[in-house]
Amino acid sequence: MTTMLYLQLSAMMFLQYAVWGAWVPVLAGRLLGPLKMSGKQTGWIYATLPLSCMITPLLAGQMADKYIDAKIILALCHGLGCLLLFASARIKTFKPLFIVMLAYTMLYAASLPLVNSVMFRHLDDVDKQSPGIFIWAPVAWALVGYMLTGWRNIRKAEGDGSDCLKFAAVLSILMTVVCLWQPATPPKEGKGMLEALSLLHEPKFAVFIAVSLVVGGVMQFYFLGTGQYLQDRGISGKNVPAIMGIAQALQALATLFALGWLIKNFGHKWTLTLGAAVWMLLYLIYTLKMPKAILVGGQVFHGLAYVFFMIAGQMYVNKVAPQEIASSAQALIFLVTTGIGLFLGTQLAGFSMDRFAVDGKINWSKVFAIPMVLTALGVLALVVAF
Repeated sequence: MTTMLYLQLSAMMFLQYAVWGAWVPVLAGRLLGPLKMSGKQTGWIYATLPLSCMITPLLAGQMADKYIDAKIILALCHGLGCLLLFASARIKTFKPLFIVMLAYTMLYAASLPLVNSVMFRHLDDVDKQSPGIFIWAPVAWALVGYMLTGWRNIRKAEGDGSDCLKFAAVLSILMTVVCLWQPATPPKEGKGMLEALSLLHEPKFAVFIAVSLVVGGVMQFYFLGTGQYLQDRGISGKNVPAIMGIAQALQALATLFALGWLIKNFGHKWTLTLGAAVWMLLYLIYTLKMPKAILVGGQVFHGLAYVFFMIAGQMYVNKVAPQEIASSAQALIFLVTTGIGLFLGTQLAGFSMDRFAVDGKINWSKVFAIPMVLTALGVLALVVAF
């Protein structure tokens, strides 16, 4: 891999996740605060991405495999997306905002698998070289958060919270330029999604997809529950973002220094199994009401699990899928995890928190027992059947 190629692919990976990280962590503050939307309305705004991931990644993967250079599709998605982000920053009522955000996330979801397929297509040794590019995803997510915080501190106010959407729009403009800068990735005239779905006829791949649906889905328990759980255990709310940021720091380190080594020495099976097992351990810690120091330190498990299961899973899909259906195969894993899994996981986590709440106080041990058991079943399936 040449230095120029590394810079091209790294810039693409960085900006793809910078755009996402600019608005996702903080948009809820605008919706629940200045715009006075309900929790249910906020939930539906956030559900637009999982819903979109069930639709447009498949279409984009099909087009990239059969008809259009992937970098052109990426540039169109982000170019149109920046206009919708600027529009969403001006909308103050639920229905119009939901429609615009749904349209935007349809475009963004389409770009997710294509970033991976473009990267994998141009690497000589995916297992060795891709971690050095994947590392820019958590770095981008953390860095844009710090940049937005710094901007708000300079202004000494967050205003109406729309700055996160405007920031994402500006980053989308940069991403559009970077997409056009990528090396050509023309279609190879494969059968696209139909051939990608045929991979499910292979029992090992079917097991992987089923486990990814479950383990990737219940990850939402971590995202939806951890902040309030830590506060209920006596940790100050102002410290929660920094504590959860530990996971991102470890994600970056594990991606760069451990992922490739694990896959090379132990293979995809045991790397994926380790990732799921580490998540199970984190949920176990949450159910046992451990001391605060262990809860804080336990955030490293989420970072490790994300790398060894989610990212390693995307690398595994690239390994087993023929090159002519690479984009469709990546679309399939995003459909399963970020689409169906994330949506169902959100619903299950919300239902569980309501079901195990008494007088507004949530029994977190019972809530986190659910992802712990489901992830344990995933670990067992990987050990026995993968």
